[in-house]
Amino acid sequence: MTRAINFDLPEDQVATACQESGVTISAIEPLQSGGTHLVCTTSEGADEMRLRYANHIIDGPVRRHPFYRKQSPN
Repeated sequence: MTRAINFDLPEDQVATACQESGVTISAIEPLQSGGTHLVCTTSEGADEMRLRYANHIIDGPVRRHPFYRKQSPN
């Protein structure tokens, strides 16, 4: 099973849910088409998030930014 999941939820909500569930994030980014692309560090973590937000998973292709680097808060 893949560690990557696309959700129709805002990035901060996905990150908070990961923290609450003890799921570590490998990468997280907003999607151009709306929602969040999440990559968990383990497949078990990804499974946890799939179960928690089963109704918010985006099936099929999504539009991602060609190159995305999260801006540091300065």
